[in-house]
Amino acid sequence: MKNNIIIKNKINKFNKEIFVSSDKSISIRSILLASQAIGVSKIYNLLESEDVLNALKSVKKLGVECIKKKKFYEIKGFGLDSFSPKKKLTIYAGNSGTFARLILGLLVNCKKEVKLIGDKSLSNRDFSRVIKPLSLFGANFKTNKNLLPVKISGTNFLRPINYYERLGSAQCKSAVMFAALKTPGITKIKAKKSRDHTEIFLNELKVPIKIKKDKFYDYIEIKGQTNFKSFTYNVPGDISSSSFFLVLTLLSNNSQLKIKNVNINKSRTGIIEILNKMNAKILTKNKKKYKGEQIADIIVKSQKNLRGINCPKTFNSSAIDEFLIIFLVAAKAKGVSSFKDLGELNNKESPRLNIAVRFLRKIGIKVVRQKNDIKIFGQPNINLSGKFVIKNFRKDHRVFMMSCVAALTFGGEWNIHDKNSVNTSFPEFLKIIKYLGVKINWKKKN
Repeated sequence: MKNNIIIKNKINKFNKEIFVSSDKSISIRSILLASQAIGVSKIYNLLESEDVLNALKSVKKLGVECIKKKKFYEIKGFGLDSFSPKKKLTIYAGNSGTFARLILGLLVNCKKEVKLIGDKSLSNRDFSRVIKPLSLFGANFKTNKNLLPVKISGTNFLRPINYYERLGSAQCKSAVMFAALKTPGITKIKAKKSRDHTEIFLNELKVPIKIKKDKFYDYIEIKGQTNFKSFTYNVPGDISSSSFFLVLTLLSNNSQLKIKNVNINKSRTGIIEILNKMNAKILTKNKKKYKGEQIADIIVKSQKNLRGINCPKTFNSSAIDEFLIIFLVAAKAKGVSSFKDLGELNNKESPRLNIAVRFLRKIGIKVVRQKNDIKIFGQPNINLSGKFVIKNFRKDHRVFMMSCVAALTFGGEWNIHDKNSVNTSFPEFLKIIKYLGVKINWKKKN
């Protein structure tokens, strides 16, 4: 089985246009909301990654018809009681924390017990953050110290709650909003800033939802037990997938890239704002609004004069999945870059903050860490010549892609394990890398 890649040379200059994979967050939400709508929904450009396909399989197992057509997926919902299994069953979330936590919100009224399992990585992640608020609605849970597997039994006697989301977790907020859809009365949420795809989607579906915002929190009210109609949705490109190519272009020589039709939702574009503060000069063109989301083409050019940043904590939420790749830019930038309060990175598919510190030190970058704060001492003239083996990162797709970018821009000979990890979120990653002119050697797994 060929599951390692060997990269021996830096990438040559390029000037290209690309499309990246569809937005994973929206793909999963579109499946789940289509399953609860009345009628047949059509989803175009659905991301066909392992996380999303596991969501489709689980929804089908719960009794919802999902059919792949030539150009779209068709999902037939029967309203807020669409999940009606006739017996206990088990659903598999794979690597997806988003799907695993959001589906629990939709199972709070499911009559039969549902057992949720996941892969090794997901099975090490904390589920108390959703179990606690969903229990307040009236759902019953059985867990192993708040880890997977989780068993949930719904109830006919749901009650609305007042919920304070302190973590800045869109998954927790969305799980509560999904449970609120099933619940009579008004559920109120005070949430620390995080991605707002769910609120936008619900608003587009005419669900009774009220949203107020201030600098630090969103205040959401949802009136439950209101059915909504089926819909058609065309999923845009993913800013998280785009981030690897933004940084690849920035750190390459004499290169330019246009990434077309990307979702630039304000709650997701922290990476663009951070990199521009580091003198990246990334542009967004051809902006348009689609179903409440902002879509645009992103244009980036190589930049030799990158500078360090004292990164404001206000960007932590909107760049939470992109910090690994941002750290590479800090490694190349002039001066010291500081990042604070990034403990949430260690609650991802792997302990990403820990891995990032080890990775940077491995390639000779000075890093000073104090708990969840780090300082990265940039080396603008970094030019590696050694051999580097990257493995034992819990098959985290973003660690793999970050390693590829480092190999293609910093030099050296790299043996990067677990290439199949990209199938979680970005199956086309290596195909696009090749399109940009990179020669990749495959190594058989021992």
